[in-house]
Amino acid sequence: MVTGGFPNVFPGVLPNAFPGAPKPAHTRPILTKRSRASALSHFTVMTLVAPSPSPPAAAVPPSALDGTADADVGPNRSFESGPLAELRDRAERQLNAVRAVVLTLLATAAFAYAPSLTPALRVVNISILVPTLAWTLAQYLRWYDRPRLPGWLTLANPVVDITAVTAAMAGYGLTQSATLALKSPMFLAYFVILAARPVTSSTRRAAAAAVLTVVEYTVLVGYFVVQRGVSFAASPLSAAAGTGIAPLDEGAKLLLLAVAGTIAIYATAWHERLVVAYSRAARERERLEMRLTRAQLESLKNQLQPHFLFNALNAITALIPTDARAAQRTVHGLSELLRLSLNSSAENEVRLDRELELLGHYLGIQRLRFQDRLTVQMAIDPGVRRAFVPNLLLQPLVENAIRHGIGPRAAGGSIDISVTRHDDVLRLRVADDGVGARLDRQRRLAREGVGLGNTRARLQHLYGDRHRLAVSAAPGSGFAVEIDLPYRI
Repeated sequence: MVTGGFPNVFPGVLPNAFPGAPKPAHTRPILTKRSRASALSHFTVMTLVAPSPSPPAAAVPPSALDGTADADVGPNRSFESGPLAELRDRAERQLNAVRAVVLTLLATAAFAYAPSLTPALRVVNISILVPTLAWTLAQYLRWYDRPRLPGWLTLANPVVDITAVTAAMAGYGLTQSATLALKSPMFLAYFVILAARPVTSSTRRAAAAAVLTVVEYTVLVGYFVVQRGVSFAASPLSAAAGTGIAPLDEGAKLLLLAVAGTIAIYATAWHERLVVAYSRAARERERLEMRLTRAQLESLKNQLQPHFLFNALNAITALIPTDARAAQRTVHGLSELLRLSLNSSAENEVRLDRELELLGHYLGIQRLRFQDRLTVQMAIDPGVRRAFVPNLLLQPLVENAIRHGIGPRAAGGSIDISVTRHDDVLRLRVADDGVGARLDRQRRLAREGVGLGNTRARLQHLYGDRHRLAVSAAPGSGFAVEIDLPYRI
């Protein structure tokens, strides 16, 4: 039912509508110096010319306006501070919890089997399990109360784990049998450590862990062969049944470690690419949604521009035959109205003071037209004048009241405008005592006009579920629109 409004009134069109005229901010003297007929013709042309694209909406985040949101974030920055870093930090915390559980179970088993072990093996178990478990628990005490773990932990933890496995096999080989140490299932722990790299480490750190695994095991085998006199068996079958090791077996182990390391590096790199690609796609989707919302909002504004101007020109046309001076003052008031609108054309929200100033110029035009048939009462809480409201929110509501409520009545009527604050809510109300309207069971108009429909859509774009728009009416008893917005200054 709201049928007026003129936000962002054709930026760049005024110079074309008035050849040789200065910038739009100085349109006031141009309108007052031209004849009434010329002004009307030029205004009519202006309302028919297609508007040029308006500037980006002010409510859009600044990064979207200056282009920084569109810039692709470099790999280093993405890895260190983006979503990938958050995922790795979470994975490192979870992996450390798994490490603590595994080490606790190993320590329990070592304690249970301690009576059957030699003193030397007990020393090996204690010298490896205690420092490793202490390092794991120390991370909880030192860093887990922080939002992010130190980045170097993603390299230090696999180094500690790999070295602990190598030290355990070396300890068992030095105190018991080097052959049995090389054949023990502890070797498989290397693969478990490498398997965790894609979710916690960068590609370079995964490569460092893979290289360290191969190097440490190669050095361990070489030391046992050279220093401990480990014998070689002719074949893997004889090595499994005897006390020697088969070169083919150890070569296969090194090859498997190299392959596992390569897979870990590749999986880490692939994981990085997936996360970066997803992050870029999410940013692009967010940009597109922002641009779509902004385009829809600008489209809603542009629908109101010619609508208000045609209504204002009709009012001026009606005054010309009967009161030329009133028509001239109306044109002057319209130029002031256009100047204020152009000055705030790129803003989605303005201070309530600015909104009331613009509304005052509009009411001045309507008072010249309706004379004593129009009475306007305003009740504005002084404490809310600095609050932000949508640009050109009140004017369409007031125009709606005048055109559809007061205009059809020969005796005219009155309009009450109030703005109050209720905690964190800013409440605006525009009510008239005009002819009213009929509402359906959902308390909605059967057919909303341009103004009310656009106002409802603009509020939804700007505030989502954080606003309320309600109408109340009955035939012959007036019409009221009440809007609740978040209170912001």
